[in-house]
Amino acid sequence: MNRTSSTFLSLLPVLIAVALLALVPLFGPSNRLLSLAISAGINIVALYGLSVLFGQTGILSMGHAALVGVGAYVAAIFARDFGIGFWLSIPAGGLLAAVAAAIIGVPSLRVSGHHFVIMTFAFGQLLAIVLTNGGEFTGAATGLDLQMPVMLFGSRIDDLVPYYLLVVGFVALSAIASWWIINSSYGRTLRAIRENEKLAASLGINVGRHKIGAFVVSGLFAGVAGVLLAYFFRHISPGQFSSFPSIYLALMVMIGGARLLLGPLAGGILVAFLPEVLNLDPVESRILYGICLIAVILLLPNGLIAGIVEAWHRLFKSRVSGPEITAAKQASEAGR
Repeated sequence: MNRTSSTFLSLLPVLIAVALLALVPLFGPSNRLLSLAISAGINIVALYGLSVLFGQTGILSMGHAALVGVGAYVAAIFARDFGIGFWLSIPAGGLLAAVAAAIIGVPSLRVSGHHFVIMTFAFGQLLAIVLTNGGEFTGAATGLDLQMPVMLFGSRIDDLVPYYLLVVGFVALSAIASWWIINSSYGRTLRAIRENEKLAASLGINVGRHKIGAFVVSGLFAGVAGVLLAYFFRHISPGQFSSFPSIYLALMVMIGGARLLLGPLAGGILVAFLPEVLNLDPVESRILYGICLIAVILLLPNGLIAGIVEAWHRLFKSRVSGPEITAAKQASEAGR
């Protein structure tokens, strides 16, 4: 099997999963379940960006929801002040969130480890304060409404079912973009930095520039997710983008796993639907999330999907080393 076929096989399970998710409306789900699925899909778009940063570079951001907020506020302000709709807001929100990531990344990535985590956490809180005190421009603490419809070929697609399919389409695009980055020479450079930063620098790799680049790429995903979120909820406020929603995003990518393509998909779906399936209230949900996070850190340091793939490999002692199995083994070895 040549390298191209092997790398494509690593994308195939995600495409099959997304295709199955696109069939969900055929089963007549309730509006609540469909709304939860849309929220999960929007989070998954952001998680694919976070997986590039955390999974490939080894940098964990606790301010990622703030970048989602940049995209959401760009969509709302563009619609209110300039009459710019959804399709132009998507690239605008993504690009401005990427610019925000670059502005944050330059000073933040001068430090590493927990210092970077603290700085991104502080950025999330700072953005919430700025938005709260932004007066009429940002809507202050009450936030902004967004009334402009989402149109496609002259038809509105902001009802639940068409918007769900739209979000599923963006999930597929995000997964493909993430797959392309992971399998590019840029992705290999990021992994070299993750595994041994000093060795990578000694080989002539500009470590600082590539780390900022990874943060910018993750910001692009987050900005697109923010536009999707603004047009779904139709109302945004500063509290949605503070540091605490960022913790949930980090929780999702850690539970699902950041190094395999199925990880963000699994993490986003599990965290969104587990409380609903178990009928938990918000307090019980937080307790469950904490227990899940501790269990994953102790038992599955590379996330649920990597753990399942490795367990499958050990259980059946497969002699066939597929790309997902190989990646899971590498991820596990790197996590030890």
